[in-house]
Amino acid sequence: MTAVEHKNKSAITLKGSSQIICEYLDYGINSILYQRGLYPPESFKTAENYGLTILMSQDNKIKEFLSTTLNQLKEWLIQRIVNKVALVITNVNSLEVMERWDFNVEYEGDVNQGNEQTSNKPLKQIKNEIRDVLKQIASSVAYLPLLDCLCSFDIQIYTKNDVILPEEWADAQPANVKNAQSVKMRSFSTNIHKMETVVTYKNDD
Repeated sequence: MTAVEHKNKSAITLKGSSQIICEYLDYGINSILYQRGLYPPESFKTAENYGLTILMSQDNKIKEFLSTTLNQLKEWLIQRIVNKVALVITNVNSLEVMERWDFNVEYEGDVNQGNEQTSNKPLKQIKNEIRDVLKQIASSVAYLPLLDCLCSFDIQIYTKNDVILPEEWADAQPANVKNAQSVKMRSFSTNIHKMETVVTYKNDD
């Protein structure tokens, strides 16, 4: 029995997997906001995770917005009703969509287990996979066009059609980028959730 109990203790639960996804998105979105220059660099502070130094916004409004959004997302990931999360970067003056980061969600393993579903994939391996994606996000500035206009961001969560939205949420139109070009990053998986990151940007060449 001891061996079985030990195995279960180290297993990742559905809730734990949802938390891993949301933690990645928190660090990933903050990294994008910094790398793409949406806010002054002095409003970010360094944090250590995944064996990397990541810059995190210290702006209270941004922190509160991300916290509220990701807390709701975590509940929906547990319910398996999210297909995609999109970070949309928009020109403040023209409202044109300049860039969209899609975080596509797939559900793996035996979903028939419901809330009892677990994964025995080592956390270290998952964190290494996430580290590789975050490195790709950081290096994306080498090929992404300069955002030389005042920009804002929003987050869209794509759910199954029959979801009842909380009061503070509203239906949104898809954010399409003109003259779009896309680059797919590496994916990572907890063996419960799989996440693929894709950036779509305006290509004026």
